[in-house]
Amino acid sequence: MGEQTGDHNPIQAAAQQTAPPGAAAAGPAAAAPVEELNEDGTPLTEKQKKKRAEKAEKQRIKEEKAAKIAAEKAAKENEVDFAAQNYGQLPLNQSQERHGIEFTPLGAISAERDGERVFVQARLQLCRSTSAKLAFLVLRNRFDCVQAVLAETPDQVSRKMVKWTASLPVETLLNLEASISKTAKPIESSVISVKDAELKIHKIHSLGAVVPTADQKFSVQDATRSEAEIEASQSTEQPMPSIGLDTRLDNRVLDLRTTTNQAIFRLTHGVCRLFREFLDTKDFIEIHSPKLQGAATESGASVFKVSYFKGQAFLAQSPQLAKQMAIAADFGRVYEIGPVFRAEDSNTPRHMTEFTGLDLEMAFSEHYHEVLDLMAELFTFIFRELPKRYRKEIDTVKRQYPTPEFLVPAQPVRLNWKEGIKMLREAGSQIGELEDMDTETERLLGKLVREKYNTDFFMLDKFPLDIRPFYTMPDPTDSNYSNSYDFFMRGQEILSGAQRVHDPDLLAKRMEKAGIPVSAMQGYFDAFRLGAPPHAGGGIGLERVVMLYLGLRNIRLTSLFPRDPKRLEP
Repeated sequence: MGEQTGDHNPIQAAAQQTAPPGAAAAGPAAAAPVEELNEDGTPLTEKQKKKRAEKAEKQRIKEEKAAKIAAEKAAKENEVDFAAQNYGQLPLNQSQERHGIEFTPLGAISAERDGERVFVQARLQLCRSTSAKLAFLVLRNRFDCVQAVLAETPDQVSRKMVKWTASLPVETLLNLEASISKTAKPIESSVISVKDAELKIHKIHSLGAVVPTADQKFSVQDATRSEAEIEASQSTEQPMPSIGLDTRLDNRVLDLRTTTNQAIFRLTHGVCRLFREFLDTKDFIEIHSPKLQGAATESGASVFKVSYFKGQAFLAQSPQLAKQMAIAADFGRVYEIGPVFRAEDSNTPRHMTEFTGLDLEMAFSEHYHEVLDLMAELFTFIFRELPKRYRKEIDTVKRQYPTPEFLVPAQPVRLNWKEGIKMLREAGSQIGELEDMDTETERLLGKLVREKYNTDFFMLDKFPLDIRPFYTMPDPTDSNYSNSYDFFMRGQEILSGAQRVHDPDLLAKRMEKAGIPVSAMQGYFDAFRLGAPPHAGGGIGLERVVMLYLGLRNIRLTSLFPRDPKRLEP
């Protein structure tokens, strides 16, 4: 027998041997071709067969292409990113090690530092990705905004890094390492405060996740626009939203992040700082009086009553009583910065139920005008120093809320009540000689003073006695008037003050006329029985000063978290 060649399949051979006689050989060649049919069972034409084959081929090519793209994508996802260490989210707990990094404020970035490498911490206000290789960012820190660029490079910035950055939600807090780069021409955007330089990003890391919510009503970018910008945009394809005050206050933390608000509250700090600085040079000391009191200082109708163990107490309308008792205790000159509470149901743009008071009180030698002169000097100092030390903040606010510069006279203007009434009547007002001024009358007087004296700041002295508190000293020459005064900015009152009654007998008569029993304020009254020097002072509303200096239309814009009859949150 000859040797077999080729592959031998014993199972197939066995099957062939056991097949019945006449049976066809098994295998693909033996299968009859399947005829392709239409839906109605008729055979396909040659044209239909060709068309079906072309369609099948297209589908095959499409599937192969999709599989190739998926494979490439998977390969990219799995490949090691050479820039992985240059971006991403930092660990939750940063207190692990210290590298001595010093962050550069955005406001310190300029063309003069071209090429310098810096570390920056800032919020992401806006990110615009123009391609997979390039993204433009607007970075914000306090009241400065800078443009930054993230571009793909062969060794430091990958496409994954650009993609990750472009996916970050606005308001993400970032740590960046970047180089300062001088721009070819000034950046035109009104949002950008640094016009002659930008940042070239080398490394970018987020300090924590920002979780956008569906009910977030606005962005910081929207909240920084001026009314003029918003109005001009209404006729374009992309009108800008107008954000109401209540919406801002309901989302106050986000609203406070705007460059405008950052500037407003740095100015607020500046007013307090200058107030302290001036008075400290005049031998004043700062005191801290209680805000819970056993009696109302002015009238029971405008104080908040609070439960106090088995009795009741009142939230202080001012540190008035404590200031005067400190003078009786021979402190000489005192001031305080603290909260003031007024239970007045006033829903106006200039009133709040809680505000910050800047109060001062001092003993004088001969005449209460010594105090008036000192306070005039105090305000002149504040108004002249603010634009010297806080020019950038003022200009930042003016970009969103344009207003004329506050006019400060070379010499403070002081009118007495009768002079003010005369000016008002000459202008057509029907105010009575001893009638208190309402808001509109005050504004009219402010307008008249500005026109005549070229100032937005003035003093009005010798108010009618019957419209002042019980502790006000009567004018010794005319019992209808008093040694009391108000200070005004842009036609609105920002300080109320007077010489105080320091004689116990006269004080008792004034309290009786006001319907206040001496026993209700015994500790206060007894201070004057021990002998107190002549003294005078005043209370200033901080938020109102800042509002009027900047020309803002609502006091709530200058209160961190405003409190009024309708708002206790946030």
